Amino acid sequence: MKKRLFSTMTALAVTLSMVSTPFIPYSNQAVVAADAVTKPTYKNRTEIPDQYKWKLEHIYATKAAWEADVKKVEDLANAFTKHQGKLQTAAALKKALDDYSNLFRLHDKAYVYAIMSFDVNSGNPDLQALSDRAEKMTVLVSSKTSWLSPEITKIPDQKMAAFLKSASLAPYKYYLNNVLRTKAHTLSPELESTLASIKPLADAPESTWKMLYKDIKFPTVKDENGKDIQITRANFVSLLDNKNPEVRKAVFQAFYGTMAQYQDTFAQTIGAEVKGNNLLAKTRKYNSALEAALTPNDVPVEVYDQLITSVNKGLPQLHRYMELKKRVLNMKELHMYDIYIPMTEGNDSYIPYEQAQQMVLDGLQPLGEEYVNVLKEAFKGGWVDVYSTDDKRTGAYQWGAYDTHPYVLLNYQGTNDDVFTIAHELGHAMQSYYTNKKQPYISSNYPIFTAEIASTLNEHLLFKSMYKNAKTKAEKMYLLNQYLENFRTTLFRQTQFAEFEKAIHDREQKGESLNAAAVKQIYLDINKKYYGPAVVSDEEIAMEWSRVQHFYYGYYVYQYSTSFAASAALAKQVLDEGKPAVDRIRTNFLEAGNSDSPIAIMKRAGVDMSTSAPIDQTIELFEETLNELETLLNEK
Repeated sequence: MKKRLFSTMTALAVTLSMVSTPFIPYSNQAVVAADAVTKPTYKNRTEIPDQYKWKLEHIYATKAAWEADVKKVEDLANAFTKHQGKLQTAAALKKALDDYSNLFRLHDKAYVYAIMSFDVNSGNPDLQALSDRAEKMTVLVSSKTSWLSPEITKIPDQKMAAFLKSASLAPYKYYLNNVLRTKAHTLSPELESTLASIKPLADAPESTWKMLYKDIKFPTVKDENGKDIQITRANFVSLLDNKNPEVRKAVFQAFYGTMAQYQDTFAQTIGAEVKGNNLLAKTRKYNSALEAALTPNDVPVEVYDQLITSVNKGLPQLHRYMELKKRVLNMKELHMYDIYIPMTEGNDSYIPYEQAQQMVLDGLQPLGEEYVNVLKEAFKGGWVDVYSTDDKRTGAYQWGAYDTHPYVLLNYQGTNDDVFTIAHELGHAMQSYYTNKKQPYISSNYPIFTAEIASTLNEHLLFKSMYKNAKTKAEKMYLLNQYLENFRTTLFRQTQFAEFEKAIHDREQKGESLNAAAVKQIYLDINKKYYGPAVVSDEEIAMEWSRVQHFYYGYYVYQYSTSFAASAALAKQVLDEGKPAVDRIRTNFLEAGNSDSPIAIMKRAGVDMSTSAPIDQTIELFEETLNELETLLNEK
């Protein structure tokens, strides 16, 4: 969950899935006649045609309307304290929770409007002020409501048991059980209020990182024709797809060499984040920041640990894949800047956005006509912000509020990876769409643990559809290679990130320094372990952690890996069973929101994430896919 949200409030309906690694490229068969299409570039937002910008006016038609709701939120927050000390009956508790829900429901709407406005135009001082105003509103709301959880935990057990049997409190049952489950970690109302009021300080590491990363200017390098290429945050990964190894090397060294000039500042920001997480965990009497991060979402720490253990057992298969890539590419040395290069040729022509839309719609047909029709509305109805500018937030995410349609932010570059990013983010959007239709506000906010299952389910289905329709050996090899890349970048890479995140938190908890040299060495050692002897872990890769915003979200990235495994299982069910599986997944998963624990929700949907079986089975699927590719490569 995005860390700008605080633990004492009902979590806002937001899924931020920054795309820091490429997803599965689309089949070369589907990319036709795109060579003549000119890739659009825009210097600023005013140059972008309206059909490629999300319509935030669907939330507020005018700034005055937004201001009016902000004022209303502030009034409701100040009035909320009238419930303090009065939760003596089920009716009183229900009234407080109704007001709480209504307050945050309106808060969400005002908050996401301000932040999304800023995210696409961060150089605009008026929007910076709007964002700041929204953050201050959030701090006020947090401080005025922070007493609620501590007071609920003080209700005698016998009385609370009776409350939970009350029909009037039925919509709040899971919420109340969550509060009670974290009872041992809830502080006094005074301390909760203090923590809420200093939230901007807790957010400072990420805020500083964002501004530093935005302000860094990267150099140009020469392409294979001697022309200058301007490196940016948005195009860095796509430039590593260049067929010329010297260009890849130059881009890689220039980018990370520039980042290394600020290594001490980056180490300070990540160090401050880790210290804050560990301090808050200790204050709340958790054994670790990991436990503190997972407990509110009702995910056992064992899920995190068994992910790392299972993936580590599967690393020989990743090493085998890297050995195969090195051999097929006929490289004496395979460097970190070479690993994005496919083993087989595909079409790397620019894919127009309209064509990408149709590719996604075609690939997600197995999820049913209703699902696809909503996707069509997303494309034409102002849900998506498509193209990048210098002052637009990097990556991609889905967000929105309970009373808005979902919104998707892209930085579309026209690559095959971008097509899958569209499918990924629309998976989040569809979960929001179905959940908000089915659940009351208080249980509408699904955790990231299940959110990333919805998004990667779309990716698996898109690949399966393309592979089924592949007509040539060359196309099959291309698709298999790219599917293996998705395993590498999601299952293995995100677990690598998760292992790094745990390592730096453990180091700080022991009282050891997180200076730049230490953080770089930890990252480099883990990178070497994951990629194995076939890959040269260039010294520049030791700075990769400095560009990963997810490290400021508090044990976030592991959910990409667990979700990839769960969605692989669900995709198989959809393709094997058809409509019964689609209906089961929609009813028990996409519509479930936060109405139960994520483990229970997924078990009803058909996957048991309380065991290591889904991870182990996904490693087996990776091995099977690798075997299939090797068989095709060895055919005469």
